[in-house]
Amino acid sequence: MTASIPNRVHRSGIALLQLVAGLVLVGLAWPTAWAGHGELRAHTFFPLWLGYILIVDASTRLRSGTSLLARLGRFAFVPFLLSIPIWWLFEAINARLNNWVYIVPHPYSWWRYHLEATLAFSTVLPAVFVTAELVASLTPDQINLRKVDPSPRTHVLIGLGGAVMIAATLIAPDVFFPLVWIGFFFVADWLASLWDAPHLSAPIRAGNWRPVLNLFAATLLCGFFWEMWNSRSLPKWTYVLPWGEWGHLFEMPLPGYGGYLPFGLELYALSSLLDRASGSHLMRALRFDKEYAKCT
Repeated sequence: MTASIPNRVHRSGIALLQLVAGLVLVGLAWPTAWAGHGELRAHTFFPLWLGYILIVDASTRLRSGTSLLARLGRFAFVPFLLSIPIWWLFEAINARLNNWVYIVPHPYSWWRYHLEATLAFSTVLPAVFVTAELVASLTPDQINLRKVDPSPRTHVLIGLGGAVMIAATLIAPDVFFPLVWIGFFFVADWLASLWDAPHLSAPIRAGNWRPVLNLFAATLLCGFFWEMWNSRSLPKWTYVLPWGEWGHLFEMPLPGYGGYLPFGLELYALSSLLDRASGSHLMRALRFDKEYAKCT
């Protein structure tokens, strides 16, 4: 028991150093992104969001004694790596939808644009997951609501329905563009269940909606910071939506924030598939989708 006290002090010290590092990154990158001049301003997205990730993860560790990056250890790069193909998938879909466009300070070469975009996209998944971990440390071990337990046949139909949603979005993007934010979840969650990978439909069958609600809260919180920091940055993105263009909060119309809710579910489902395919064990390190009291 006495040996555990120095260990806790050591872990707290590391978490405090991580917290300070995150605060320094945000403190330097935020004003530069909004009011900086020259080329340096164009390179603030990654350090700004890395700082956010370090702050949130350190806060979780100080609160609960553990965190996602701490559990991953030397494999802490994995969520950053898995984030890249996931967001490039949505960029590929947006090539058809044209729902958001990027404003850049000057022309980029193909290689430079894709390298810098890839670095920025690597922060999406870890930002949402460390935020979900912090939310989970503040919520009950279970949030029991209505059970949703579809039959195997119905689950197949849900997966196929997701594929139809994606197809409809690509065929008539001006009409069906919101469906892309739920279609990928239906397909990926169904495939994850077939592959015996972690999937959100499992706790919902038992009536435990905690993982879903954790992701809802996490993506909304990240969405607020994405849009706020983006609003006065350069490069930045703006939205071009066929309908629902009202009540803007920063660049995003208010109805658009609804898309952040299923987006978190898609991130989880797609991560589960990539995790199983690559053997990265990211999903094993997560706790926001499990009962905290039963984790060691």
